[in-house]
Amino acid sequence: MTRHALLATCVFSATALMGGRAHAQDLLRPDAPPPPPAEQALPEDPDQIQFSSGTLEYDMDADIVTASGDVRMARRGDRLRADQVVWNRKTGQVVATGNIAVTNPEGDIAYGDRIELTDSLRDGVVENMLIVLDEGGRLAARRGTRDENGVATLEGAAYTPCAVTTSAGCPKEPTWKISAVRVTYRPDRHRVYYQGARLDLFGIGIPLPSFSHPIGDGADSGFLAPDIRYDRTNGIEIAVPYNFQFALNRAATVTPHLFSDTMPMLQAEYREINRLGAFRVTGYGTVSRRSDDHIGSSLSDSEQDFRGYLDATGRYQLDPNWSVSGSIRLATDDTFLRRYDISRDDRLRNTIRLERIDRDSYFSIAGWAVQTLRVDDDQGMQPIALPEIDYRRRIEHAPLGGTLMLQANSLALTRTEGQDTQRAFASARWDLRKLTRWGQEVTFTAYARGDLYNTHDTLETTVASYRGEPGFNARAIGAVAVDVKWPLIGSFLGGTQRLTPRVQVVASPHIANLDLPNEDARAVDLEDSNLFALNRFAGYDRFEDSTRFTYGVDYSLSLPGISIDTTVGQSYRLTTRPSLFPDGTGLTDRFSDYVGRTEIRYRDFVSLVHRFRLDKDNLAFRRNEIDATIGSRRTYAMLGYLRLNRNITEELEDLRDREEARVGARVQVTRFWSVFGSAIVDLTDRKEDPLSSSDGFDPVRHRLGVAYEDDCLKLGVTWRRDYADTGDARRGNTFLLTLGLKNLGG
Repeated sequence: MTRHALLATCVFSATALMGGRAHAQDLLRPDAPPPPPAEQALPEDPDQIQFSSGTLEYDMDADIVTASGDVRMARRGDRLRADQVVWNRKTGQVVATGNIAVTNPEGDIAYGDRIELTDSLRDGVVENMLIVLDEGGRLAARRGTRDENGVATLEGAAYTPCAVTTSAGCPKEPTWKISAVRVTYRPDRHRVYYQGARLDLFGIGIPLPSFSHPIGDGADSGFLAPDIRYDRTNGIEIAVPYNFQFALNRAATVTPHLFSDTMPMLQAEYREINRLGAFRVTGYGTVSRRSDDHIGSSLSDSEQDFRGYLDATGRYQLDPNWSVSGSIRLATDDTFLRRYDISRDDRLRNTIRLERIDRDSYFSIAGWAVQTLRVDDDQGMQPIALPEIDYRRRIEHAPLGGTLMLQANSLALTRTEGQDTQRAFASARWDLRKLTRWGQEVTFTAYARGDLYNTHDTLETTVASYRGEPGFNARAIGAVAVDVKWPLIGSFLGGTQRLTPRVQVVASPHIANLDLPNEDARAVDLEDSNLFALNRFAGYDRFEDSTRFTYGVDYSLSLPGISIDTTVGQSYRLTTRPSLFPDGTGLTDRFSDYVGRTEIRYRDFVSLVHRFRLDKDNLAFRRNEIDATIGSRRTYAMLGYLRLNRNITEELEDLRDREEARVGARVQVTRFWSVFGSAIVDLTDRKEDPLSSSDGFDPVRHRLGVAYEDDCLKLGVTWRRDYADTGDARRGNTFLLTLGLKNLGG
């Protein structure tokens, strides 16, 4: 279909925005005149008017100039284009008619049927006016005036940032618009003011009080889009944020939360960006009944008390190398965040850190503390680290070749009711990588470290293997390793495949591990990521001794649109000494369990990742984890399954077994409408974890919703159900309504 044929199919009998005559709106058609271009050069006197036209007539008696045929005029950044311009030099009145477009210095374009201007090209009266704002959005009116400062006052006007034509170029009703008796546009403030306004959303009219809002993507003071939700504990909730914009780099938002079934809550946030960095501080506060006890406690017996939460984070780059960062997260009680649906975290971490980073070194002084929100945890047993000092230096081209990494570290852990530990160590690691003439990649590693510990109140630690001996204790660590890879590459099925056998030998003498406390090496498990690690314990407090052989193979296949990557391996210890690793980690016996990982990708449509650990004796799955994503960016499904069947003893709370399934999906029903949902199900039973309260199929949480999103509107309704009670954070349904209007205060 040609362009002219397309126009013939569209009837411009009314403007989509105003609902009146189709004059200003017709200027949005494909054959509408373009905005007047910027001139290449202005007269030396900026007050003079530069103009061009096809013909020019001058009535000497009336002192009237008539320019016709693609008339263009410019003065001080104001530009006009029209079919005809009549200029009365006696009165200074300029009347433009026919395909009119006027552009101000800010880039806003005003269209109209007939425009009356002064000879400054700024102030005047416009009939059937349409302003296309440079920062997004349109203002249309039956009549408008614009003064010499560029302020436009519109009568019988409407505003929308939404598209008013279809993809075929035909007019359509915008998703939302604001109609008003009087609208004032202040380009100097980038703001629109309304009197007698009404919001039309999908054709439904909602009366509005007199208000104003900024235009474009910039922020300004004013109300933001409200949040509306319902849940069983708090009832109906209405949150109406108000933003205070102090400057382009500083702002604060205050949000009252009103509830039907409990006391109101106030939320405040301050944000700032400056030449060194940025920080944000958020606080919540209310008064309500609370319960930090187990399920079944009576809320009616608890007292009204202040409850709140502080969340602050910031980072400053002092110079190209030095930076300081920190975060604070504190809650008054264990269940405040869950009750008011702020966060599902069960631990809050507070940190502060000073760092220096350059090409070959790293230095850090840090401190951190943890607040536990688990109802069964004792806060006094949570460690406070102050200070934690770490320095690392990389020396390339070491005397024997290769790379030398030096590290010095110290840490002081304090508990108000538990074990206190101070630790310091210094280490050196040397790595040399060589390629043989047959293509093998050989890496030689040597590692040495000396530790000094000081421990108090060791009996406060319930797990005996975590305690260590009280007082000062020292430890020396040494290890050497050789790692050999042999990549074999060839073509296969029109693609490329690579098979890489790998063998590693690590030798380390017997180390006095149990004399020292274990603070940071508790959650250990054999998996593909640490199979070939020099030390398969996490952290520094435990180091794997003895001599071991680790062997495995990596395989990858790359075909057009398809890729497969997989790895599998096992290790064998020479010594018959009992292992440091707890039972169930896959590393207790001389032969370890088999571990592996497989990833399959088909274009950008399918991604499948499988991680596993198989028992070396009976090939039973001790770890079985699957994560799959299927679909496009608009329609997709995410599936997840995890089962840890390691037979861990009850006293090791860091390594408890569990089983769960996860599912999430989004379906794009139409161009703008979509539905989405997710669910988490706890499949753990007492056989897998004696401490678990699940019966083998216990839903944890599910979510289901519908959303609409186009170029100017976000609208959604979400239903969520929680199945677990935690103190006064009760199980039940939550309904959330979200509404976001583009270019309307956020």
